[in-house]
Amino acid sequence: MLFNSFHYLIFFVAIGFTYFVIPHKYRWFLLLAGSCYFYMAFVPIYLCILGFTIVVDYFAGIFIEQSAGKKRKAFLLASLAANIGVLAFFKYYNFLNENLTVLLHGFSITNKIPYLSILLPIGLSFHTFQAMSYTIEVYRGHQKAERHFGIYSLYVMFFPQLVAGPIERPGNLLHQFREQHNFDYEKVRSGLLLIAWGLFKKVVIADRLAIAVDTVHGNLSAYNSLSLIITSLFFAFQAYCDFSGYSDIAIGSARILGFKLMKNFDNPYHSSSFYEIWKRWHISLSSWFRDYVYIPLGGNRVSKIKWYRNIMIVFLISGLWHGASWNFVIFGAIQGVYVSFGRLTDSTRSAVKQKLHLQKLPVISVIVTFLLFTLSLIFFRAATFENAIYIITKIWTGLPAAILSMIKGTAVFQNMGLSTFDFVLSFVLIAALETIQYWHRKIDLTALLKSYPVIVRWSIYYACLACILVLGVFENRQFIYFQF
Repeated sequence: MLFNSFHYLIFFVAIGFTYFVIPHKYRWFLLLAGSCYFYMAFVPIYLCILGFTIVVDYFAGIFIEQSAGKKRKAFLLASLAANIGVLAFFKYYNFLNENLTVLLHGFSITNKIPYLSILLPIGLSFHTFQAMSYTIEVYRGHQKAERHFGIYSLYVMFFPQLVAGPIERPGNLLHQFREQHNFDYEKVRSGLLLIAWGLFKKVVIADRLAIAVDTVHGNLSAYNSLSLIITSLFFAFQAYCDFSGYSDIAIGSARILGFKLMKNFDNPYHSSSFYEIWKRWHISLSSWFRDYVYIPLGGNRVSKIKWYRNIMIVFLISGLWHGASWNFVIFGAIQGVYVSFGRLTDSTRSAVKQKLHLQKLPVISVIVTFLLFTLSLIFFRAATFENAIYIITKIWTGLPAAILSMIKGTAVFQNMGLSTFDFVLSFVLIAALETIQYWHRKIDLTALLKSYPVIVRWSIYYACLACILVLGVFENRQFIYFQF
C-alpha cells in the first residue's frame, strides 16, 4: 500500500478513527491487524517470512535474557543468523550465484547451482535491521525482553515505518505501544502538516523529476552531456525528495496516533562535508551502522589505519545493504573514500580556507560536497556498471561541445520526457524546496504558521493542498527505497 495512494488515505482514516474510539487495551491488536493488512497489500505470502523472523527473535530475546555466558551468545548468534540468512537468501542469492559463476568460469568450472526466480519481500532490509537491533540490545542488557508477543510483533511491523523506516530501536518504540495516547489536536495538526510536506516532496517534486530521469536512463546514448548532467542533478533531488518524503509521511502518520519516530533526514544537501552529510542523510541507518558495526570494530579509538579501515568496512556494507549489485558496493566505497579523505585532510583544508579567507564563504564547501555526492549517485541510479561509466565519461568528454553549442545559440536541451513547462517548473520547485528548508533551519516555520490567525493559517493550508492536487504527478509510483 503506497502512502501516495487513495487506498492509504482510506486505510489511515479508518485506523485513526477506530484507534481513538476503542479502549486502550485493544489498540495494540488494531495496529497489528492494520499493519498486517498494510503489508499484505503488497504481496500477501511474504507476511509468512516476516512472521518467521518475528517468532525467532521473540523467543531469542527471552532466551538471551534468561541465559548467561556462551549460551547467551549462542542465542544471539542464532537470532542474527536467522535474520541475516533470510535477508541473504531473498536479496543476495542470485547476486552471489552470478559472481560464483564468473569466478568458476575463470577456472573452466561450470556452476551447477540453479538460479531462482525470487521476488524480494518489500522493505526486508529495514525490518530485518530493526529486529536485529532488538536482540542485540537485549544481549547488551540495554533492553528487557518483551514478553507480549503481539506488542513485539507490532514493534517490527508498525505500518508507518514498516517498509522504509525510520529504522527504530526498541528503547524508543517498544514502550510507546504500552502507553495510552489520547487524541491531541496539536499532534494531529503537526502530523498532517508533515504528511502534506512529505506528499509535496514525493508527488510534486520527486515523481516529476523521475519522468526525466527514467526517460534519459532508458536510452542513454541518445542524450548529450548537458542532458546527462541535468539528469544526474535531477536524480539527486528525486532520491532525496522521494525518501525524505516517505519518512515525513511515516513520522507524521505515527505522530497523529501519538507515537514519536526518530528524525531520518536533516537537510543533507546543506552539508559542508561528507562526514556531515552522513549525519543528516538516512540518519536511522547511519546511526545503526555506527552503533552495531563501526563502534564494535573500534570506531576512531584505534590507529589511523584501522580507523580508515573501519570507515571503509561500514560504507562497503552500507552500499551492499542498498542492493545486490556491484554498483551499490561501488557507491558505498566512494562514500567511504570521501569520508576518509575528508577526515585525513581536515586540518590541511581548514588551513587553506583560513589562508584564502574561504571560511567566510561556507557555501563553496556545500556546493562541492553536493556535486561530489551527486556524482557518486550515478552508480546508485545506473542500471549497470557500464551505464554508470558511460554517463561519467560522456559528461566530461561531451561537455566542451555542449558549452560551444550554448555559445553559438544552438539547441542543446533534448527531449527528456517533460514539457517545457514541467522542465522549467522542476528547477523552480528545487529552488523553492531548498529555500524553504534553508529558512526552516533559521526559523521554526511550523511555530510561525501557528502564530498566524486562524483564517490565515487555513488559507495557507488550502493553498498548499491545492498546490499538491494541481501540480502533483499522481501515477502511484513506488518509493525508491521500497526496493531495499
